[in-house]
Formats: sequence, structure tokens, C-alpha cells
Amino acid sequence: MSQLAKLSQKGQITVPAEVRKRLQLKAGDTLAWEVLENGKISVHRVEESLDASYLTALNDVLSEWNSTEDDEAYRNL
Repeated sequence: MSQLAKLSQKGQITVPAEVRKRLQLKAGDTLAWEVLENGKISVHRVEESLDASYLTALNDVLSEWNSTEDDEAYRNL
């Protein structure tokens, strides 16, 4: 069943209760958003053992090589 949520002017969203329950979310938890190749979005809870600030920094650094041209250039390595 689809769960709907509205995006605020500040880009904020309330995670529906059923989704919070399924993901076992509590206040202060971190969610990771991943854009899949098929255009869909995957959202999951980041495990507490992971350092979220490290992952954010790593993502920011690696994103500079995240282009179609880079995929083409490094595809056969």
C-alpha cells in the first residue's frame, strides 16, 4: 500500500507512521536516499554503527565522479 507525504516549503517531509514502524525509526535516526537507475528512489535507515558524517563526506567527494561520461570512461576497468 502506498503511503503519501507532502513536502513542505523547506523541503521537509513527515515520514508516515506505517513507514516509521516498518523501518523501526525513532527521533534522531538517519535515513539514506538512493536514486536507482530505473528512476525509483530507495530509502533506508542508516545503522547506528555507521558514522553518518563520514558517509556524507565520502558521498560528497565521490559525487564529483558521478557522471555519464565517467561511467563510460571507466566501464571496462
